[in-house]
Amino acid sequence: MIEKNNTWELADRPKDKEVIGVKWIYKTKLNADGSIQKHKARLVAKGYSQLPGIDYTETFAPVARLDTIRALIAIAANKKWKIYQMDVKSAFLNGYIDEEIYVEQPQGFIAKGSEEKVLRLKKALYGLKQAPRAWYSRIDKYFMDRGFRRSLSEPTLYIKSQGNDTLIVSLYVDDLIYTGNNEKMIQDFKEDMMKTFEMSDLGLMHFFLGIEINQEKEGIFICQRKYTETLLKKFKMESCKTVTTPLVTGEKYQKEDGSQKVDGSMYRSLIGSLLYLTATRPDIMFATSLLSRFMQSPSQVHYAAKRILRYLRGTKDFGIWYKSTNDAKLVGYTDSDWAGSVDDMKSTSGYTFSLGSGIFTWASKKQATVAQSSGSRIHCSCCNIKSCYLA
Repeated sequence: MIEKNNTWELADRPKDKEVIGVKWIYKTKLNADGSIQKHKARLVAKGYSQLPGIDYTETFAPVARLDTIRALIAIAANKKWKIYQMDVKSAFLNGYIDEEIYVEQPQGFIAKGSEEKVLRLKKALYGLKQAPRAWYSRIDKYFMDRGFRRSLSEPTLYIKSQGNDTLIVSLYVDDLIYTGNNEKMIQDFKEDMMKTFEMSDLGLMHFFLGIEINQEKEGIFICQRKYTETLLKKFKMESCKTVTTPLVTGEKYQKEDGSQKVDGSMYRSLIGSLLYLTATRPDIMFATSLLSRFMQSPSQVHYAAKRILRYLRGTKDFGIWYKSTNDAKLVGYTDSDWAGSVDDMKSTSGYTFSLGSGIFTWASKKQATVAQSSGSRIHCSCCNIKSCYLA
């Protein structure tokens, strides 16, 4: 794939340039049901040896937000559109680089008779600091040259309109999901993408970023059932007793509660896993956000986080249902407590927005400043920022 893509050319070892090393990375990719999809071997550059200003300059590349993905799903469900998925094979190898970069020949693929030579890169290689930006610049130019409009608030969301026909594409690194109301327009886009890049056509979207997607006539359901089962097994809670709420109502938590300290690494692993699960489980957002405040020095009391696992065992089939409807309205709710944090008296804000039957964005966050009154706590709410973004 690398040689087919014309990624490099043999060159003499430079005397005034650092030659970057390379190594092989091996990975097993799984299906939604946990079965093995394929084994992958990827050649990566040891980018940690690159020098800023010499080997690279700009490195930033945007990534789609999960609430954008969910919003696209909500729109497709409301309009009864199908969502499709494609994957760009070795996406970063398609990005062009401006810098003069040399890498060592990879193990197992050293050119006979040219063992002393190195490879000068024509295109980006995985592991390089600028590789994500180079790929984004290439794919962004592809969309703009073909009449797409880039969203002002989400640089990885592209929309193309032709009369009454619409095509929407969302880019998450090398994964593309797309939907629209004209099948020919969708087919033409897919064929053109496959001519330009080496692609994998994944058909209807069923599994994306660990999220299971079930597209039906009446709507679209998303959940993380398989991930929940894996999480329960990881923390040996697959046979635990269930509870009906993720937290005990009204209970207060603080950093120094006098109870015995626990293994911080295990606690942080648990909270991190729960935070990922909030991608489709807004019902555990507040509990997880609250308990994440104590990751630096957790105590036995903070292991109330395991109660969330007990709650999840009884609700592992839960998710979000986006129902098809002709009257989809954007509705938002926000609220806040007052001085709910025992440690610093700061308030906690929460918000949620829905489009039609299902919510697509939500959050629960501690406010940055101490609210001086029960009225000012609302004005501090982060919902204001999200409202501007949605507008």
